[in-house]
Amino acid sequence: MTRARPAADDLLRELAPQVVGVLTRRFGDFDAAEDAVQEALLDAADQWPREGLPGNPRGWLIQVAHRRMTEQVRNEQARRRREELVAAQAPPDRRAAPAADDAHDADQDDTLVMLFLCCHPALTPASAIALTLRSVGGLTTAEIARAFMVPEATMAQRISRAKQRIKASGVPFRMPEPDERARRLASVLHVLYLIFNEGYTSSAGPDLQRVELSREAIRLARTACRLLPGEGEVAGLLALMLLTDARRPARTGPGGIPIPLAEQDRSLWDGAAVAEGVALLTDALSRGAVGPYQLQAAVAALHDEAATAGETDWPQILALYGLLERMSDNPVVALNRAVAAAMVHGPAIGLDMLKVIEAGGRLAGNHRFHLARAHLLEMAGDREAALEDYRVAAGRTTSIPERDYLTTRAARLAAGG
Repeated sequence: MTRARPAADDLLRELAPQVVGVLTRRFGDFDAAEDAVQEALLDAADQWPREGLPGNPRGWLIQVAHRRMTEQVRNEQARRRREELVAAQAPPDRRAAPAADDAHDADQDDTLVMLFLCCHPALTPASAIALTLRSVGGLTTAEIARAFMVPEATMAQRISRAKQRIKASGVPFRMPEPDERARRLASVLHVLYLIFNEGYTSSAGPDLQRVELSREAIRLARTACRLLPGEGEVAGLLALMLLTDARRPARTGPGGIPIPLAEQDRSLWDGAAVAEGVALLTDALSRGAVGPYQLQAAVAALHDEAATAGETDWPQILALYGLLERMSDNPVVALNRAVAAAMVHGPAIGLDMLKVIEAGGRLAGNHRFHLARAHLLEMAGDREAALEDYRVAAGRTTSIPERDYLTTRAARLAAGG
């Protein structure tokens, strides 16, 4: 879809899961429906910029994808089950356009059902991310492969395996029952969170950020928030993304080298995104039960609302990390709490907390542990130990911009800067 105009491109991404939902309901085969819709999206990306948007873009995609899927079924005679399903649900004389008695299917927005399906707990996080970006995000396999810097064939296999797992699980194409919805929603939010994080701070490669991924995560979170207006954690996740992404314009310097939060030019931050995130968070917190995404958003809001780094409300951030640590057994939360404790009570307290984390072994080999300890050691005046940790962190990160930043930091420290 790289050839589509921005407006058409956004529309295609919005319509993709809706059209997959229509065909899945009609044919009963998510795998084939998703393939047919991908072909229709490519047709639209080619035709719409040249010929203009059709009067009914959604209907256009449904019609083209319906035709593609019917052709697929007819050409696969060896797969009798699919052929019989087509014969029962979509007779040949109806393949050109949705029939009148299909109107309910064609009008129904299945985006949320698609999110729950693609983020099924039976899938690994990597598979769920790939399938979500393709089936709900509308990205092509090539686009997803480029985003994660793997060969297209590798990504195609990952997506294919994910669809096979979904099919083998026998999960019906419908919203989960109330008793399982909370667990499934947690999986959806986790996948969107992982997509955003990979876009905001790439785990590997030459770029610190992959903006297309973080933007897509925000778009999907907006969709989930619109379709689940009563879910505080959905709003909390969207708020967290907005409040974090608001700093993106100030995060890198010349050559893409990272700029630490305390050193960023806050006038470059996106004030509209901050305001929207704070409003979402305030509304979510007023509803009662508070979850981890809301607490993380609250931490982000405290950073964003501070006019300078020195005005950051570290005591409140420390309290929020304390709540988060009790709520989720996550060593990264413990790491962040240790840094916050150092900002409130001094580096010695934070360093003592890092010793406990290190003894637990759950962050062994993680460059962020060594980066945090280097920062606190530098605060404490132990330049030699800080230098060693900066070098270890630089050697363990797989992000080239982070490695360059840490190497430069170590060099400056060694030079007495």
